[in-house]
Amino acid sequence: MNDPNIPLCNPLLKLDNQLCFSVYALSRLITKTYQPLLDTLGVTYPQYLVLLLLWEHESLTVKELGEKLLLDSGTLTPLLKRMEQRGWLSRRRATHDERSVIATLQPAGRALEQQAQEIPVQLGNCLDMTIEQISDLRQQLKPIISQLNK
Repeated sequence: MNDPNIPLCNPLLKLDNQLCFSVYALSRLITKTYQPLLDTLGVTYPQYLVLLLLWEHESLTVKELGEKLLLDSGTLTPLLKRMEQRGWLSRRRATHDERSVIATLQPAGRALEQQAQEIPVQLGNCLDMTIEQISDLRQQLKPIISQLNK
């Protein structure tokens, strides 16, 4: 019988052996590393993610943005509203479905793209990783994200 005064020593239950903590810590630290780079643009990290999608697609529905960013509309709507107030995007109801809202990149948002060109390289420098190494790491994470996002 186990003595309740003696702690269990299961190595699987050590913090350092938890995938969740490693991913959590990495996420926080990468976001923290991005912040000074994004401060030069005057954008937050979530705003940067929205801009990345709109630079690529020009217009997306709020639902599409949410699906791609893994965010719900309750989180996304206030974020988009602030970005619209800054003139980076516009929002309008879709003509085919009034329940659907479309976010469209505006010239002020497009202008930020030019300023953001060096951010991936700067991030690589901060991480002491090449763009190729970052890409390889991203490719390793994609199947895990897909599996958990089912």
